[in-house]
Amino acid sequence: MDVDAVVNLVDRIGLETVLTEMAGYIEEDYRRWGEFEKSPRLASHSPDGVIELMPTSDGQAFAFKYVNGHPANTAKGLQTVVGFGVLASVSTGYPELIAEMTITTALRTAATSAMAARHLARDDASTMAIIGLGAQSEFQAHAFRAVLGVRRLRVYDVDPSATRKFLANMRDLGFEITVARSAAEAVLGADIVTTVTADKAQNHILSDNMVGAGMHLNAVGGDCPGKTELAADILRRGEVFVEFTPQTRIEGEIQQLEPDFPVTELWQVMSGKAPGRRGAEQITIFDSVGFAIEDFSALRYLRDRMVEAGDGTRLNLLAAPTDPRDLFGLLTAREHPATPVAV
Repeated sequence: MDVDAVVNLVDRIGLETVLTEMAGYIEEDYRRWGEFEKSPRLASHSPDGVIELMPTSDGQAFAFKYVNGHPANTAKGLQTVVGFGVLASVSTGYPELIAEMTITTALRTAATSAMAARHLARDDASTMAIIGLGAQSEFQAHAFRAVLGVRRLRVYDVDPSATRKFLANMRDLGFEITVARSAAEAVLGADIVTTVTADKAQNHILSDNMVGAGMHLNAVGGDCPGKTELAADILRRGEVFVEFTPQTRIEGEIQQLEPDFPVTELWQVMSGKAPGRRGAEQITIFDSVGFAIEDFSALRYLRDRMVEAGDGTRLNLLAAPTDPRDLFGLLTAREHPATPVAV
C-alpha cells in the first residue's frame, strides 16, 4: 500500500474511524503481549538524526518498520520522520504487505496515545494542551476526540508558522482552540498535556511547577538518547507508564533518572495485571517512544482493510521461477524461451 492507497483508505473510512479502529487493534495486541518477540529497536545514530529498524513477531506474522528521525529535515523541505513497513508470513518467510509508514506512523502514534489516555487520564478529562504543532499535532487532536471526546484544545509552538498551519488544518472541524503565548499558558486548565516536539536536545518543555494534580501527560515527541521534554521532578511526582522498558530507558523521558526507577508497562494495564489511574489527584505520565508491536498492529490493520476493499497494488517483488531450484533460469528465460520437451 503506497501513500495514495493509505490516503484513499482514510478518505473512504474517515480519519477518526481509522484512529479508533487502529487503537482497537493496538490494544488487542497489547493484551497478548506475551506472544510477541520483543527487543529494543536497532538504531544508527548520527549528528543529524537516527535511522532505525523496529522488528517483532507473534509467531504467525513477522513485521518490521524502517524509520528515521531527522529534526533538521524541515529546513530542507523534507519530513522529519519517514518510514515503510513489511508484514510477512512466519511459515513461509514471504512478505505479504509492504506499506508506507509515514502517514501510518502518525496514525498509530496518535492512536496509541489515545488508547493509553483512555486508561490513564481522568474520566472527566475534556481539555488537552498540545505543545509542539508539527506533523503529529493534528493526528493527536483527532485521536483524542475520537477515543476520549476531547474537543477543547490549548496549543503552543515556538514557530508561528506551525501555529498557522495547525489552525488552517483544523478550521471548521468542531474543535474549540485557544492559542497560548507560552507552554506555561497552554497547560493552564488542561486535563491532558501532549508534548510533541522534535528538537533533538534535552529540553524541559514542561517544568515541575506547570503540572497540577490530576493531569495526564502524554510525552510523545520524537525520542532518542539525549532528547527529553519533561523535567525530571515531574517524573518523580507522578506514575510513569511505558511501552517496553529497556527501550524507554535508552530513549524516553526516564533516561534522566536512575536505571532502576520504577515504571509500569502499558501492557500490564491493558491486561489487568496493574492499575492505571488510581485516583483523581494522581499525575500520570505516558513516556511514549513508540514500539514495534504498535507498527505490527498498524500493518495488520492496513492488511485487513486492504483485503476488504481490494486496495493496494501487487508488486512483482519476489522471484517465482517455475522450478524453485532454477533461479538462474529467470535471467535467461527471455533470451531462450522454454520449448516443450517430450518426456
